[in-house]
Amino acid sequence: MTTAVTAQRLAIALLAALALAACSGQESSHAPAEGEAQATKSSSAGLPDGRVAIGEQLANAKGKATGQSCIDCHGPDGNAPIDSTYPKLGGQYADYLAHALQQYRKEERQHALMTPQAAGLSDQDIADLAAFFASRPGQLRDLHGVH
Repeated sequence: MTTAVTAQRLAIALLAALALAACSGQESSHAPAEGEAQATKSSSAGLPDGRVAIGEQLANAKGKATGQSCIDCHGPDGNAPIDSTYPKLGGQYADYLAHALQQYRKEERQHALMTPQAAGLSDQDIADLAAFFASRPGQLRDLHGVH
């Protein structure tokens, strides 16, 4: 794949993520009090508030469909995928992650592992997983400096 095609695909993905973030209505001015669970609201996905701690538990749980957990394929913080074609999830927008999981669940987005893995997820599960991975340190980068 040429550098130009890769840069174009990255630009499209970035624009989609920015559009989702702009529509999400997320407020970042509230810092959770000590002991308060941080929740990430995913309004554009139409989901309940995500619970980071529950999302971490779900990310570590083996799925019935494949016997794999999220971290088995994407790494503990979502930043160490076992295959270069698997995305890094850490630091990604919660709305983007939620929409992707909803599409896998509805079979509108196909992947041999993700489609069956997402099939049994509830809306709350999706919100919790999205909140967890969005709360992780990110290794994602924008197109600044890409020529």
